[in-house]
Amino acid sequence: MTRWILYDHLTWPEVAALPRHCPLVLPLGKGYDREQLAEALSFPEQIAILPAFPFGWRSSGIPVPEGVLKEVLWNLLNSLRDDGFSNVFLLTPSGLNLNLGNAQLVQAYQAAKEFDYSVEYLSKVVLIPIGHTEQHAYHLPLSTDTLIIDAITAGVVSAIPHQACRLPVMPYGVSTHRSEFAGTLNAGGRAFEDFWLAVLDTLVLYGFNRFYLLSGHGGNCSFLTNIVKYAGERYPHIFCATAYLYLTSPKGMQVLEQYRQSGIGGMGHACELETSLMLYLHPELVHMDRVVDETDFIATPSYYMDWVEGGSLIANPPWTDDTLSGAYGAGSFATQEKGKIWFEAAVQEKVAHVAEIHEQYQRRCEKRKANYSRFQQTARIIHKEKG
Repeated sequence: MTRWILYDHLTWPEVAALPRHCPLVLPLGKGYDREQLAEALSFPEQIAILPAFPFGWRSSGIPVPEGVLKEVLWNLLNSLRDDGFSNVFLLTPSGLNLNLGNAQLVQAYQAAKEFDYSVEYLSKVVLIPIGHTEQHAYHLPLSTDTLIIDAITAGVVSAIPHQACRLPVMPYGVSTHRSEFAGTLNAGGRAFEDFWLAVLDTLVLYGFNRFYLLSGHGGNCSFLTNIVKYAGERYPHIFCATAYLYLTSPKGMQVLEQYRQSGIGGMGHACELETSLMLYLHPELVHMDRVVDETDFIATPSYYMDWVEGGSLIANPPWTDDTLSGAYGAGSFATQEKGKIWFEAAVQEKVAHVAEIHEQYQRRCEKRKANYSRFQQTARIIHKEKG
């Protein structure tokens, strides 16, 4: 009988230990028949299932051009091949041909409606949570970034359902340190930008005009800034925003400082903050007995590591210069109690951001309307004087 492995619940050393002939399957959407899948793969001893890619194809409700979708998926599959896995597959619904040859498995299933774009939702801010599937040291699962930002976004919608709605969380982003730690995936920076611009194209076509891209993964943030800039130029009538991770506003940083026990360098990745949040949200996935604190980042006055990265220099040196376990920070200081406090503060931070997005959109619409009225009035005066 085939044993099923949830890939994103593993730590990176556990991925490194997987046999390289173990089939790895990335599904588009959920709801496939596992018995059929096992049969299609000749009933192997074990199959590792990656987190589902939630939308992007025609029947998902949020389609993008197939070439754009294919580029992201191809990059993700190649991430696994680069780690030496020889049996990597994409599981798709029938009727979708991405020209991936034997790497594409097809199975019919009833696609769920992933997002409600009814008229009553059009005046809400669309929250777009984007996590990632990447290493989080010895003690946290690959799904850490996805689980945290998904929970924060769900908390925001629960707090202000009349002001915000949300897309399903995307479990894949960009990691430029991918090759140094087994298990980390990479959608590719340019493909990532093209995909999310195409998603915004679709949502704008549906009639939405307020968007907030929320990232649980630091590697996404510079690309999300580009996406926001491109979207604002492409659609002047919308308001599209992003922010660097969470708990990075003045109030958020104040709550961090109030309860943190680690010094500078103790919060970066698989750290006091992320480990505390995971202890609160998903304690069953945390292995505190495996925690290794790594705070020996090569720091200089203008370049150092902490949750809100410090200094005026921006760089991307090899992670293995500063960490062997994959951690940047002091996870040993993490507690469930601090996780609860920081989670609630993160939700409130994003609730405040949603209010600002609404205010920005409404005030800009009013100003444009007033400016247009003044323009019309000036045009009439000029026309009258010429007459």
